[in-house]
Amino acid sequence: MVELKENKLDIDTYLALRESVNWKVLSYEQAKRALEHSLFTVVAFDGGRPIGMGRIVGDGVVIDYIQDLVVRPDCQKSGVGRMIIERLIQYVKETKLENTEIMLCLMCAKGREKFYEKFNFIARPTDSLGPGMIQYISDKHN
Repeated sequence: MVELKENKLDIDTYLALRESVNWKVLSYEQAKRALEHSLFTVVAFDGGRPIGMGRIVGDGVVIDYIQDLVVRPDCQKSGVGRMIIERLIQYVKETKLENTEIMLCLMCAKGREKFYEKFNFIARPTDSLGPGMIQYISDKHN
């Protein structure tokens, strides 16, 4: 049975789950600071084994981001991702200021748009919203 634990995401679990889906490698210090600056985390455990996680970052009043949503490949298509994202959305709803609107954003991996659309996320660009954009900043010289 899958169990969600809130704000219990440790560095080693974070790094291992990221690695399980071949995400960019982070240093231990990057992972540590990322978790320290998270607003909320949730980890899915199956029989004590971490099989997925999600993380919210942001300011908590104007804009929050689902920064990470990972489910181990051998556990995908089992409802774990749904459990995690529903809890992340619930957290934002619970913590937003009364009588206000907050933006909940994410950048999904290519091909995952349909999953997020089930939770009322809209793909950009639209007629009124431009495309999401990104820039990588590193010490490497081009």
